[in-house]
Amino acid sequence: MEPMTIAAGASAISGILGFKGNQAAARTAQQTADYNAALAENEAVLLARATTAREAAVRRASDALAGSQITAIAKSGVEISGSPLKALANTYFNTEEDAMRIRFAGDIQQMNKESEAALARAEGRARASGFRLAAMNSLVGAASGVAGAYQQQSLLGLQKDFYKQKLEA
Repeated sequence: MEPMTIAAGASAISGILGFKGNQAAARTAQQTADYNAALAENEAVLLARATTAREAAVRRASDALAGSQITAIAKSGVEISGSPLKALANTYFNTEEDAMRIRFAGDIQQMNKESEAALARAEGRARASGFRLAAMNSLVGAASGVAGAYQQQSLLGLQKDFYKQKLEA
């Protein structure tokens, strides 16, 4: 087997292996991005549950406080009007305000996780695209190498023929 044929074969094999390796890297990049995005989405769900639990805990604590206020007012024999009513109303309004703050903070955390998931998927697509481009580049490089080897072999053959004719003349 001629050395140029061996070189062309090696170039072709190298290109195919590079193509397959980059295609595998593209799949891995996309799968990793999808996994990271799924993790972020799961964290968003957990954050929503935790926010709901914190909100419920604030409401329970407020209900307990309001209950003890009503009991204290009832024990004192004062009607629930005027200042005691305002104190009770403040308890309820402050509870709602605290619950809204908890919900708002939780919503922001959830949106951050959802954005993180979208960004992970976009980065994965970009990386995978880069690897696919590198895979195609491997094939083009291999084809170029094979063509160059055969062209060089052809030129060498023409050169041999020329020198052979010159020697015979």
